[in-house]
Formats: sequence, C-alpha cells, structure tokens
Amino acid sequence: MNAFTRAADALAVTPLLNCLLREAADPADPAELSGVAGTAGPAVAAASAGPSSGAVLGAPAVPAIPVMPSARTSPSASAAPSASAGPAAVDPLPGPGRQPSPAAPPFPPPSTTHTVHRLRVTGRLLRVRAGHRPSAPELWTGRGWRSLPHAALVSLAAQEMRAATGLPNRALPAEMAASRAAVEAVLAARVHAVPPEDPWLRSEQALVMGHPFHPAPKARSGGGPPAAWLRYAPEAYACFPLVLLGVREDAVVEDGDTRALDGLGEAPPGYRVLPAHPWQLELAAHRPEMRAAFADGRLVRLGRTALRARPTASVRTVYVPGEPGPPGDPRRVPAGDLFLKFSLDVQITNDVRRMRRHELVHVRRTDPLVTAAFAAMGGPAAWLSERCYRTVDGLFETCAVLVRDGLSRHLLPGTTAVLAAALAEGFDGNPLDRVTDPVHWWTAYVRCVVPPVLEAFARYGVVVECHLQNTLIAVDAQGTPVQSVFRDAEGAKVLAEMARAAAWRRLAYCLVVNNLSEVAGALAGRFPWCGTALWEAAREQFERCGGLAAFPALPELRALLASPTLPGKANLLSRWIGADGTDPRYLPVPNPLVLHTGTASSQARAASGACPPASSP
Repeated sequence: MNAFTRAADALAVTPLLNCLLREAADPADPAELSGVAGTAGPAVAAASAGPSSGAVLGAPAVPAIPVMPSARTSPSASAAPSASAGPAAVDPLPGPGRQPSPAAPPFPPPSTTHTVHRLRVTGRLLRVRAGHRPSAPELWTGRGWRSLPHAALVSLAAQEMRAATGLPNRALPAEMAASRAAVEAVLAARVHAVPPEDPWLRSEQALVMGHPFHPAPKARSGGGPPAAWLRYAPEAYACFPLVLLGVREDAVVEDGDTRALDGLGEAPPGYRVLPAHPWQLELAAHRPEMRAAFADGRLVRLGRTALRARPTASVRTVYVPGEPGPPGDPRRVPAGDLFLKFSLDVQITNDVRRMRRHELVHVRRTDPLVTAAFAAMGGPAAWLSERCYRTVDGLFETCAVLVRDGLSRHLLPGTTAVLAAALAEGFDGNPLDRVTDPVHWWTAYVRCVVPPVLEAFARYGVVVECHLQNTLIAVDAQGTPVQSVFRDAEGAKVLAEMARAAAWRRLAYCLVVNNLSEVAGALAGRFPWCGTALWEAAREQFERCGGLAAFPALPELRALLASPTLPGKANLLSRWIGADGTDPRYLPVPNPLVLHTGTASSQARAASGACPPASSP
C-alpha cells in the first residue's frame, strides 16, 4: 500500500465512520461488555468523542439516536443481516445475548484514545480512535480487534443498513468505493498541481475529504473515471478557460440583468454570449438535442474565455476574476469578479447537479428578498446576489448558467475571505493555524455568523442555508473573523412559501449542527480543554440575540436553547433508502447549546426511542 493509497483510505474512512456512529450505533455499555467478555470492557464513547459519535465537543455526552424505520422501510427491518454487495466481507461477530467462545481472550484494558460503539441491529462492536474526526476503525471478532480498511468498513456499513431497513442497495457501496478512488486520484494530482496564491481560493479548493457526514462525499457518478474530470476538480487545483457559445437571439431564455454575461466575449450579429462549463459540454456533446441545436444554428462555438476560471468547492460553480484594481487598492480581489454556476449532469453527494427550471424560477423569486433583507440589516454581513440566468430554448436545464456576485463589492477592505468548510478540513493559510486564544477567535466567529442568520429569519422571514459550504468568513490581518458572507439562493427559503416549523428546523440544522459544530470541533481538536467554553460562549451569543429590542419575538430561540436534541441529517440512511435529495431524512442529535448534562442526556435518550427520523424540505 503506497502513501496515496494509505492517505486516501484514511480520508475516505472518516466520513463513513461519522455516518455510522451518528445513524446506526450507540456507545457500548461497559456492563454489557463485561458480561459478554467476562472481564472489564473497553473505553466507552464519551463527550471527548466529538461530533462523530453524534455528540459535539463540549456538549452533553448522549448516546446516538437509533435509526428508526421510515415509511419506506420493510417490516423485516429487524431481521438478521443478509449478505452485502459491498467490496469486502466482514466476519460474523457475536451480537447482544450471544457469548463468545470460552477461548476468546478478554477485551484490551480501557483506553483514553479509543471509543467503542455497538451497531444497533447486528450487535457488532466497533472501536475507533477518538477525536473530532474519528479514524482507525477496528472490529471485535470475538478474539481480538481487527483493523478495518475502507473496503471492509463499506461492507460492514452495507450489512448494517440492509439489516436495519430490510432494503438492498447495490449502488451505494459501489459509490462509496468510487469516492475513495476519487480521493486517491486527487491526492496524486495535487502533487504536481500548483495551488492558487490567493488564500481564499486555496480554501475553496481544499476539500479533499469533503462532507464529513456523507458516506461517499467525493463520488462523481455520471462524470466518468477520474482521468475525465480531474482537470475540472477544485481539489486538484484546477484552473481552466470556459467555452464561449453564441445563442441565436430567438432561442435565448433569460431573466435578470445579464450584462455580465455579455461582457465575457463578442458574439456575432443576431447572437448572445453564453459561457459553458467544458465538462458539461463534453457530457452533453453527443446528445441528439445538443447536436440538433448546433445543426440548426441555435448554438455556435465562439472560442474560449481569455480569463481562466477556478472551480469552487461545489465543483459546478466557478470563480471568474475581474480586471486588477489600481495600484494601492486595498481590496484583496479584483474589481468586476463574478461567480458562474452551471448545470452539471454529475451526481455529487445526494443530487445530480443540474439546474432545474423550477429551481431557477425559485432563485429569481427568492434572491431579491434575501438581498433586500441583508441590505436592510446594514452589514457587515453580506449576501452574494444571483442577479440573472441565461440558457437556450430546448436545452433549458442542460445549458443554464447563473450569475452570482463576486467578492469584490462585498468584502470589507483589508480582509481575506475563507470558506468555512475549509477551517475544519485545513489548508495552507488556515486562520486556525494562528489561533492562540480559541475562545476569543470562536466568539468573533459566532458574532459574525449567528446574528445575521437569526435576524434574517426573525425580521424578514428569510431562511439562509448557512451550512459550511455556503458560508465565507472574512478575517482581518490577525486572522480574526470580522465579517460573514453567505451565498446560494437555491437553498434559501422564505416563510411566505414554507411552513415556519420546517423552515426553523432547516435553519437549526445548517447553523448549529452543520456549521458551528464542525468549526467548534476543529478548535477543540487543537485545544482539547476549550470545548465547554466554546459552547458557553455560543449560547451567550444566542441569548444576546434573543434579548435585543430590535429583534421581533422569536419563540423558536428559547426552544432551541432548551431542547436536548437538534435535527441532524442522516445521509447514509437517506441514500440507502433512495430518499430524494431534496427530501432527506433527519434524526435527533445532541444539542451542544444545552448546558445541563444530566437533563439533556435523559431527555435525548427518551427522544431517540420515541420518534422516527423526520423528513424535512
């Protein structure tokens, strides 16, 4: 096993472990282990296990919530596990109530570096190295711990999910394997690639591991082998010109202020400029409807852009730099920069990244409301407006491109933007590498992120999808957060079009579970003593927002600070049962904002057995 193979295995293991521990396992009971093994059991997961065990560093230590059958689950969900379609087999393990062989040696002594979890349905015991990002999984065989490489962990997960749901799924294990292969290809490509000089762009292109709670975060289903897409991959430091097409004017479909698109190149008389992602063009080139558009003159090729685009973390959205500013300009990005978001007929995480007609209609209806809300709040928090789209009649979704504001008009002078997701993943230039006082840095981060998100909801009825990939943080010269910048109108919602309870549930997941918990975990991983202090500081900020006279009544805020659990997205379960990407399953996870450990533990334990995972838009 070479260095790339070992590194890829480790990076692919962590997100899958996070899914298993959140959705399908509980911390092992020491008394139960003692009865099974005839001796003292191994270390049991505690608060120090971090978010991977369904907890958050510094949060109450609560068992993970059982994965309950959904409406689509077969009545045989509790049946014994059947053979898996995964890439590697896992030896049988005694489940609850079954004694190992008398010859089996006792468990190893308790450890402060590892935690042990029992898979709920098959009863298998899984030991992992504890921390913000769990690693080095091992399976108890009845005679000792056996290391699980990624392929074997995939097989274990597949058997557990088949047993828990009663449903087979041959595609997802293959997707998990493809995700790991993609990581290895990216690692090899990065050795020979040149990272961007701009630290913000380095942060956008830093997510080699990807979504920390998805079983296959780097799979590119439908995009071909890595050789076909590495030149377009942000993780491989890709940088490429865009293809310029001309759209005959009678075939143009557009909405909004499209002058930025017209400025990307010259179109012949009777045509308008349409930039195209070269990967999408390659994927669609041989489709009859695309060939027909070129044959009948609706589309013509105009060449390529003079400026090279950089793909951002979402892959399909690229950054196009503008012209350099005048000498001495304090801005860190050039004027006239913009983002272009394309349709991409490739499945990444839970969805094929094609811009649907109804999604573009939603964006054009919602974006003005979100833009107005942020303008009314008066800053410094900013919103990257999605000002227009353009596409081709007859190829509406295939050729759609959406224009989003660049950073130049929104960042505070003298600041540097950082993708929030990269804070936890790590990159050259990460502000966390310079932190000496984690509570001070964290307090500044929370002050940037939490108040504008809550105010947008409370005052303007806007739900900002503020997960880590949609949140940028501007830091000053010392690396301290001073401004938040949010993006993605497709994910934004307004209360006029969505039930308030569902909207709040989505906001609580994005803000606390996805965003704050991951950044807090990254800090607590560096400074193990600070976990509780971080969440005390965060709670103070939420309480301060609730006490502001400028805020309208926000009854959900009091419930948020009292609830023992919050909604956590169950990506493994959602993908296993084939839930639509826009309708994932959620399940309760411990709320790190609750400070009373005993009460939170008992209430969360009761909640975990009382309700199935929620389905939320």
